[in-house]
Amino acid sequence: MIDTMIGVDLAKNVFHLHGASMTGQLKFRKKLSRPQFRAFLSTQPPAVIVMEACGSASYWARVLSGVGHEVKLIAPQYVKPFVKRQKNDAADAEAIVIAAQRSEMRFVPPKTKDQQARAILFRNRERLVNQRTELVKGLRSILYEFGHTIPQGIGNVSRGYEILEDPNCDLPDLVRQECRDLLELIEETTVRIAAKLKRIKALSTETETAKRLQTMPGVGPLSALAIEAFAPPLETFARGRDFAAWLGLVPRQHSSGGKPRLGRMSKAGQSDIRRLLIIGAMSRLSRLGRKSIPKGSWLERMETVQLSGVMPL
Repeated sequence: MIDTMIGVDLAKNVFHLHGASMTGQLKFRKKLSRPQFRAFLSTQPPAVIVMEACGSASYWARVLSGVGHEVKLIAPQYVKPFVKRQKNDAADAEAIVIAAQRSEMRFVPPKTKDQQARAILFRNRERLVNQRTELVKGLRSILYEFGHTIPQGIGNVSRGYEILEDPNCDLPDLVRQECRDLLELIEETTVRIAAKLKRIKALSTETETAKRLQTMPGVGPLSALAIEAFAPPLETFARGRDFAAWLGLVPRQHSSGGKPRLGRMSKAGQSDIRRLLIIGAMSRLSRLGRKSIPKGSWLERMETVQLSGVMPL
């Protein structure tokens, strides 16, 4: 029977451990280097290891589970209220144990290697898209300084070539060369983005969950990959409203004295999934998207409510 809980404050090189009984009595405090941390826990009897859900947490969860420990991850915001007075690594490790011993505490499932790999692919594509946006903005601002304007949107970048190749172009040679360099970088980044999108589409056909998700209106390969990579197992949610609450698609509450006060959407959940689902939903409500709504479907009934303001029977 497991009778020890160990809170671990993760770091790159120095780890702080707080060992306690399941009822809270202190057993040990330790400060260990990375090799010492792995060796120490490999020789310990099975215990409940609790860590904050942060960088490398899923990796250490897999490593420690492999040597017989039960690993739990806890959201950092749930640990903060239990830090006593001054904040330091040892106090954080103690607070992790105290928080984890609360009966009502909720934990974060560790990610598998496949989930982490999909998350890296998703993040790298997002990073490239942001870099391309920065390059496009730089190109537009340079041309604007010399009286040339390019409309917003990646589809209008070709206007830059038209301006540079115009025989009557009044741009200095140095500026023209810099603009060509930016256009080449934009082209290279676009090719990389397309390659990663192709890989995402291929991955979205490999798992049954991703295939089922894409049968929903407004959910494509990107949204399916994000849900697989960042969301906990969907069977942990009792109903769709629980998943919406996890995403932050619920009003922020500031209720007191029995009087409910609801504010704007809390946006407290996973931002990537929430953004993609909102974009997908809005695409179905566009003029072209409405033409493909099946007759008699839930979405068609909701559209009727929006247009008429009368709830359907």
